[in-house]
Amino acid sequence: MIKLQVIGNLGRDAVVNNVNGRNVINFSVAHTERFKDSTGEQKERTVWVDCAYWSDKTAIAPYLKKGTQVYVEGGPDVRVYQNQEGKQGASLSLRVQNVQLLGSKSGSGNESTPPNGGNMAGSISNGDPVEDDLPF
Repeated sequence: MIKLQVIGNLGRDAVVNNVNGRNVINFSVAHTERFKDSTGEQKERTVWVDCAYWSDKTAIAPYLKKGTQVYVEGGPDVRVYQNQEGKQGASLSLRVQNVQLLGSKSGSGNESTPPNGGNMAGSISNGDPVEDDLPF
């Protein structure tokens, strides 16, 4: 089993689609890594991850807005295709099993209340009920 975990900000608002009678929430997450190169100069590298959350639990979609910080986990999903020049290509995306809202970028204008009544660390996962297992 391969498990991928990503923490980052949504690059655009999530979109709910219906594919062959099943709901899928599509969104992209960007993670920016800061590092120093061999000369000691500060650099940034941003990695974009396309995410597909196949679930009937679409109530979270309105809260997946551009700029919102999220934690997503799931498995890799490889799609093979043929481009316009006839060459074969492949894309890697994340088939989401769990998504957690971590917060929003300051000044993003996201005034909505998350589905768990204001706790931005809410979690929605496939198949498992959301439970609070904290001892206090």
